[in-house]
Formats: sequence, structure tokens, C-alpha cells
Amino acid sequence: MTDLLEDKLNLSLLAHICAGRGLEINLLHLSKVLDKHRETIRKRVSGLLEKRVIDRPIYPFVELYKELPLLVIAYADLPDDEKVRDWLVHDRNIFAAFRVREGDYNMMLFEFHQGLDDYLTWRDRLTTDGKIPERRVRIPSSVIYASNQLIKKYEPSAPVKLIEDEVRREGEAVIGSVPIDTLTLQIMKSLLNGVGVKTNENLIARDLKIHRATVKKRIDKLLAERVVLSPLCRFPSFFVPPDFLLVFSMIELKKPSPEFENDILKDPHVSLAYQISQGRYNLLLFQVHKTIEDYLVWESEYDKKHPLLFGSIKNNYLSPRMTIAIDQQKVSLGLIEERMKNTE
Repeated sequence: MTDLLEDKLNLSLLAHICAGRGLEINLLHLSKVLDKHRETIRKRVSGLLEKRVIDRPIYPFVELYKELPLLVIAYADLPDDEKVRDWLVHDRNIFAAFRVREGDYNMMLFEFHQGLDDYLTWRDRLTTDGKIPERRVRIPSSVIYASNQLIKKYEPSAPVKLIEDEVRREGEAVIGSVPIDTLTLQIMKSLLNGVGVKTNENLIARDLKIHRATVKKRIDKLLAERVVLSPLCRFPSFFVPPDFLLVFSMIELKKPSPEFENDILKDPHVSLAYQISQGRYNLLLFQVHKTIEDYLVWESEYDKKHPLLFGSIKNNYLSPRMTIAIDQQKVSLGLIEERMKNTE
């Protein structure tokens, strides 16, 4: 744990900036960068935010991956009722939850934990506290473990290139009921990369009752130590843009292939990649595709380019309609709040 998280003021500052408080979209800067009238930019930005094509800006809390280094993907047999859904939405360890049809299981959960002991204690407490039914009335979960320290690619905004390709081909795309033309695409790309996002240090300073220079100095330190990344917007579903399909793929690579790894790093279909050791599988990809057919074309092209490289592949196709909850900031803010309690 970085020493910066032992300081209560740093934690209060993180709670602000990781929740997006004190962050603004600089319409004037965007209008200058894109050489368009400010009112034109304002209308396009409002449409993207109101229709939740992108979320309002935040500072991504990447220290989370060190603080909670265990990623658990659980196939679960749970009642799809209000009580369980409320738990999935509010539990601070659950990053995302989907409805699935996977053998005996009807849900797929993505969780962050400090380690195996922490995970097992958390899981046992769920039945003790009545969050989920006891094991005797449901099928025990099946879990996959991955390390957040073995992330090979972390680029949640990579799929914007797929939208860009569609706009180039068709002249326009429709994402989340919002028409995306060239200008709207430029605005979206800018905000996903943090261009046009500014921090209102004066507002944060007033909230925390400290000097503006202190806010700036502390944020600069958090950035330098990579506790947070520079502020930007994200897709609401983190992994994927609205209307796209998330393909969760465990892949068996039969041999090392630097060429394949380089292809994955450049591929806009892949937003996250993990090195894993799960039975015969040694690679985990979070992929973005418009349809299952598009995925099959993608897989076929890779198979042709890298013959004899792939063994088994296990996929889950997760559409927007299958989503129960996705909220990484909930996990980040929950961890920050817990650290604040421990410093009192």
C-alpha cells in the first residue's frame, strides 16, 4: 500500500476526484481544439452525457489494482430477485454482474478482493448475513481466479476506434440512440482521452477547507505516484460502448507469440487482457464486438494469421440486456472510504 493512502487529506481528496466532484468539461477548450462554436460543442456534449454514451469525467483510481489484486470471476446460482439485485448493485467488492445461461448457473459476477483469505471470508459472510441463500438450496459457485498484477493490456477506451471505423465507412453511427457524426466522434474521442476535462481546484479547496495550491500539489503527487490517472470520461459500462457485445474469452495459447501479443495490444476489439493460469487456459480477454457474427469473423482472422497457436477457447457472450450492474467507481470509492475509517 502506498504511503499516500495513509494520509486522511489525500483520502478525502481522492474521494472527491474519483467520484468526479470538482471536475468539469471545458467547452471553450474543446471549441478551440476542434475549431467549432462553443454552443455547438455544448449541445453535442450534452447529448453524449444525457444519453449515457459516455459518463461524466473522473480520475481513475488505478491504485485499486494493487490494493485489491485478486480478480474473481464467479458463475453463480442465485435468485434473480430484488434482494439479490440490490446486493449486487451495492456490494463494494462487486465490479460487475450479468445474467447468463452457463450450465446450472444464471449469473456471472466480477469481484475485486485483497487475496484468497479475504475472498473466502467475504463469501462466507454473505450467507451468514442473509445476502444470498445458503448453499443447501443452490448450486455452489464455480470461480476463476486472476491477478490484477498480471494485466497485459488496460485500455477501456480502445473500442472507440470501432465506432470511428463505422463512421468512416457509413458516414454516421448510432450509439445509445445518439447519432455519431464526425464532430461528435471527435468530441467523444477527446473526452475519452481527457482532452477538454479540467479540475476545478478552487471548488475542491472550498469543499475540503484547504488552500487551492495544496489541492494542486496533492493531485500532482497522486498522479506522479500513479495512484490515479489523469482525468477523463469513460463508457458507462467500462468494458464496452453502449449497444456493443462484451465477449469474455479464456484462451489456450499453445506457445509464446510476441507477434500475437503485439496484435492484441493494438487491437481495438480488446479493452483488457490478463495473463492467467486456469486449467488449460493462459490468456483472458475482454473483447468488444457488435454481434456474435463479428466475433466469429475476428476469431477466424486471428486463426489464419496465427496458425496452430490456439487450443481451446471458452467464451461468454454478454449483451447490454444481460447487465445487472457495472460500476468500478463503487469499488474504488468503497476502498477509499474504508481507508478513511482506518485512519481515524
